[in-house]
Amino acid sequence: MNSTRFVPRTVPAGGVSAADRESADYPLSGQSIVCFAGEDWWYHHPHSKNHILKRLAKHNRVLFVNSITMGLPSIGNPDFFQKIRRKLRSYLRWLRKAPEGLWVMSPINVPLYGSPATRALNRILLVLQLRLVMFLLNLRHPIVWVAIPTAADVVDSLGARLLVYQVSDKYDVNEDSALSRAVIREMDARLKQRAAVVMYSGRKLYEEAEFGHRYFLEQAVDYERFANLPSETPPDIAAIPRPVLGYVGAADWYTMDVPLIEHVARMRPDWHWVFIGSKSNVVQLSAPNIHFLGPKPYSELPRYYRHIDVCVLPWDQKNAFTSYGSAIKVREYLATGKPVVISPLYEYLHTPGVRIYRSIDEFISLVAEALVCDSPRERQTRQDAVRDCTWDIRAREVASLFRRLLDGQDVGKAVLSCIGQKQIPSVLE
Repeated sequence: MNSTRFVPRTVPAGGVSAADRESADYPLSGQSIVCFAGEDWWYHHPHSKNHILKRLAKHNRVLFVNSITMGLPSIGNPDFFQKIRRKLRSYLRWLRKAPEGLWVMSPINVPLYGSPATRALNRILLVLQLRLVMFLLNLRHPIVWVAIPTAADVVDSLGARLLVYQVSDKYDVNEDSALSRAVIREMDARLKQRAAVVMYSGRKLYEEAEFGHRYFLEQAVDYERFANLPSETPPDIAAIPRPVLGYVGAADWYTMDVPLIEHVARMRPDWHWVFIGSKSNVVQLSAPNIHFLGPKPYSELPRYYRHIDVCVLPWDQKNAFTSYGSAIKVREYLATGKPVVISPLYEYLHTPGVRIYRSIDEFISLVAEALVCDSPRERQTRQDAVRDCTWDIRAREVASLFRRLLDGQDVGKAVLSCIGQKQIPSVLE
């Protein structure tokens, strides 16, 4: 993703720009927003914060703070130095303006949170850098949106007028960090107590939440981007024989069901697996019909979907962390209209058009069925399931939520889920 220089917007004397008129009609405008994200803007595919904030940035001043991490994996982990190199590259950008109009910051810190000393050092480093950037960007009394527990030590020092906390994962069972679960739980609990609202991005997370001021913030999709696939196909995937089973996203060691992939590759050598995204060094898969194409720009993904016959999510069913996942990629799969075969994620158990497997044999059977029996009607069912779950709609929902919180209004309501049309009460007390 490229960054651009800031060019001031000029308005004729005495006039009102079209952008100002549009902002006046938007639920939230003229505010300062600082978001502590759980991902990196520069090298991760967009998560919910990315999608929502670039829309809010059209009407507000936004600072997107790249992940300050939840600690590194152990030094013996094959991914340790890969993660170090990636974070150092992000540090070199420090502060840049993204094409979407928001500012992106990669604050320098020590990615260790296990001892009081390093946490105190990190607090000093982060607060000094953030206050400087907030001064330079004129971000005063911001809405602070936290989406990573390790920001708990910093948020009280930023003069926030509103603190919101987004929970996207079961943080304390994340196996990709050496940070103790006790420390993660303490930080998570502190943020939940301090926040005006706790937004849960997954059904299972929301339904198990014990805090009254909870809100179900359902994931969404760039529907038009994925529903209208371009006619051209990139050469690297076009050269792979069909049928193609496609997985789009990071192939992490704690998410992927490697034994399933290996078994299916042996049993069905005519099916070709294609993985688009980064790959953990722990994931060792090698076969003539397994292809890793590496990360691709988000804007290029629709061209790759053109060549995929069945979209798959071969996640480890025994992993506690993945069981809470809400996998935006599944919504992107559905938007393409392609057949979708996934492990039994709670988030999508009742989603129309999704084929869910619980064993290797069932996976093979469902993929075979999808390749032979899928119909235009089923394609339509899948696309209809996410047609009205767009990021534009979700961004406006968040803007309205923040506006009501700022105004001290009651924001308790029943959320009508896009997928499955199940009412989920959002309770704020």
